[in-house]
Amino acid sequence: MPELFAEKFKSLVPKYLDERWSPAEGIAPAELDALLEKAGVTIPLALREFYESLGGCIEFMEAFHFVWDPDELEVDDDGVLMFLEDENEEFTWGMRTKDASLPDPIVYRKNNARGDWISEDGTFTEFMFDMYEWIFEDDEDED
Repeated sequence: MPELFAEKFKSLVPKYLDERWSPAEGIAPAELDALLEKAGVTIPLALREFYESLGGCIEFMEAFHFVWDPDELEVDDDGVLMFLEDENEEFTWGMRTKDASLPDPIVYRKNNARGDWISEDGTFTEFMFDMYEWIFEDDEDED
């Protein structure tokens, strides 16, 4: 299957870290498969290509919010594959498992105190690019 999102994810390394992307930034496909099997989850293509592109890059995996490692992914009782949490563990983000066959599904946010999932009105790639822009450009503004 051709890559649809990988090049865009890889482009974040030079954009925000001023370095060239290298394979060490990601997780090799075979290793990713083993980690996902351990977690017992199926993930959409966009999330797979994110991990293959940036899953080994701590600057993106732990940039203000924490992207869960592939073997830590889990599905909650509402059928949402959770993949991201804020540093204060107030919010969790995920995608509905029924949408896992979509290449780039909509992201939902849960207020952990209330337990309700609300649509972010954007796909995984839109959400991640907006999040990194907010994080890294906010950092630049502080400098």
